[in-house]
Amino acid sequence: MSLNNTPSGARTHIGFFGIRNAGKSSIVNKLTNQEISLVSAHKGTTTDPVKKSMELLPIGPVVIIDTAGFDDEGELGELRKHRTYRILDEMDIVVLVLDAREQVISEEEIDFLKDVKSRKLPYIIIENHTDEAEAHGFKELSDENIIFVDATKDDMSKVKEALISLKPEKKEPVLLADLVKPKDTVVLVIPIDESAPKGRIILPQQMVLRDLLDNHCKAICCQPQELAETLKENSNVSLVITDSQAFKKVAEIVPNEIELTSFSILMARYRGSLGTQLEGVAAIKSLKAGDKVLISEACTHHRQCNDIGTVKIPGWVKNYTGQDIIFEFSSGNEFPEDLSAYALVIHCGGCMINEAEMKSRVKHCKEQGVPIVNYGMAIAEFNGILDRSLRILQ
Repeated sequence: MSLNNTPSGARTHIGFFGIRNAGKSSIVNKLTNQEISLVSAHKGTTTDPVKKSMELLPIGPVVIIDTAGFDDEGELGELRKHRTYRILDEMDIVVLVLDAREQVISEEEIDFLKDVKSRKLPYIIIENHTDEAEAHGFKELSDENIIFVDATKDDMSKVKEALISLKPEKKEPVLLADLVKPKDTVVLVIPIDESAPKGRIILPQQMVLRDLLDNHCKAICCQPQELAETLKENSNVSLVITDSQAFKKVAEIVPNEIELTSFSILMARYRGSLGTQLEGVAAIKSLKAGDKVLISEACTHHRQCNDIGTVKIPGWVKNYTGQDIIFEFSSGNEFPEDLSAYALVIHCGGCMINEAEMKSRVKHCKEQGVPIVNYGMAIAEFNGILDRSLRILQ
């Protein structure tokens, strides 16, 4: 996969934070050599987080995020500040930009830095406008990772060097390389129906296909109605991976001696939350009338008449529990901070958000005592095949 085609969820997320007019946007524009954000002497020019996916050599594929000042004022300003803090959940690296002309660090900046440290996020501090300031350095700060620049004059080489040194050394999680061996034949069941995106297959399917090819496996793609014939023509199939929506039909076709799982279950393992989401499966069984269930999707898309999140899963939950359950929905970045009203969260695979954001959502659920389970594991449970779908992972 080329750097330009790297999904957002697989990129290093670098966020620039600070008070209004500290020079965040100027630094972002100069660092990227692009006019990503509007620049003005007027405070509050950046009103919402601005994201840009790009290649930042030698770091590689990144998402650069310019945020609104967290000293914004008024009712609308409070909403902007809230969005700025929420986006911390996505960060791999934090850049706090201070205005050296101010001489005294603000309470907002101190509180923000405390928050960053409590999350154990890698960070650097940039003191901007240093050529205009009488002295460099805020006496309240004792951090070693402070950089002095003037965004109007200096190049960003010092900033790049600091970002390179802070890039997290991530151990690439395993998708399914440990589940297959070279020359294995694996069937991918990919329904092409009204819910399928036009002209492409969804990201988890792409990731699985690429992983199989990287591990020198034979990958055969088919739709559910072609599965029986595909298995008949290929007697050496060792594993079938299916879209969750076709789980029941596929399980009826695949012989028990052939391993079976879903793209969504593999994504739960890939994101490191398989154990937590298994606990969420148990919560489905204890749902009772009047309970609220949040169904959350990390991406935004045009909902079809038979949409999985808003139509199919609510129907399956009601059929499974026999109870009158109340459903609420969220999508994109609209994941609630207060989850206390919910008995359960049913979440998509989270392929379109990065690892930090998905882990943050799972963490929020655990901290508030709200079980979470993803689509694939829930659907497998609804159809009585969860144990079988997990067998290959044990």
